[in-house]
Amino acid sequence: MPPPTDRARDKRVGLVLVTGPSGAGRTTAIRGLEDMGFEAIDNIPLSLVPRLLDGSPLTRPIALGLDVRTRDFSVAGLLDLLDDLRDSEKVKAELIYLDCQDDKLLRRFSETRRRHPLAPAESPIDGIRREANVLGPVRMRADMLIDTSEMSPHDLRAELARWFGSADQTRLAVSVQSFSYKRGVPRSADMVFDVRFLQNPYWEADLRALDGRSDAVAAYVMADPRFSAFYDHILSLTRLLLPAYTAEGKSHLSIAFGCTGGQHRSVTLTEKLAAALAADGWGVSIRHRELESRGASGKDRV
Repeated sequence: MPPPTDRARDKRVGLVLVTGPSGAGRTTAIRGLEDMGFEAIDNIPLSLVPRLLDGSPLTRPIALGLDVRTRDFSVAGLLDLLDDLRDSEKVKAELIYLDCQDDKLLRRFSETRRRHPLAPAESPIDGIRREANVLGPVRMRADMLIDTSEMSPHDLRAELARWFGSADQTRLAVSVQSFSYKRGVPRSADMVFDVRFLQNPYWEADLRALDGRSDAVAAYVMADPRFSAFYDHILSLTRLLLPAYTAEGKSHLSIAFGCTGGQHRSVTLTEKLAAALAADGWGVSIRHRELESRGASGKDRV
């Protein structure tokens, strides 16, 4: 398989087929490639792949997930498709085979209590061995063989990023948002900070109608004697964690600040932290959930 530098010189659109035994990490791989900018489609019938490529012009690479549960799947059909794709002048086709040791697969099925698709009424080990025999010829034709036996999801994503990610695509994307505790904590948030202990501009008549993006509100919030120490600790913690998350293969980190109404204190903290991280060179997006709900243009990009 060509190294990443050689792949970058190929002007054809990349097409990655991801397959392997059930439980080896196909879904994780597909999602990882999607985060790297691929158009990802999982469990697409083999007969639809040529029609997909004959449609609208391809503007970004494609990742297709295929396994024994895919409708009209057969080893012969997949290998014929692979031969056709490798003759194509439109796409650069590569086959990734995710492999895994039988005992590791068995443990994964046991932990999730899933039935194996090739042994729904038998022990999962029967399905694991049956599937390995079926997919043997596909494994032999793979461009990239990845053994996920000892890999975490982060490890697998990092390995794929090493081969398929560009510098921009593999950079950690950071989202900083404000919210109101009255409407609940954002479900997607990785780190949540409660800033309701800071003095509240709501009780100042001339500040009540403004939000935390205004200089007056920001100055009021930052005048709280506790603000500087709190903010400095949050910024230091974030600067410590972002490189560590990047090294672990994490593609996105969401940081949320909450206050009573999601209009003043949390907005100020969101704006200030996002600006600092952007100045450090991180790709940062800002969202003010409650301001958005009020139509106050709460979404922006740093």
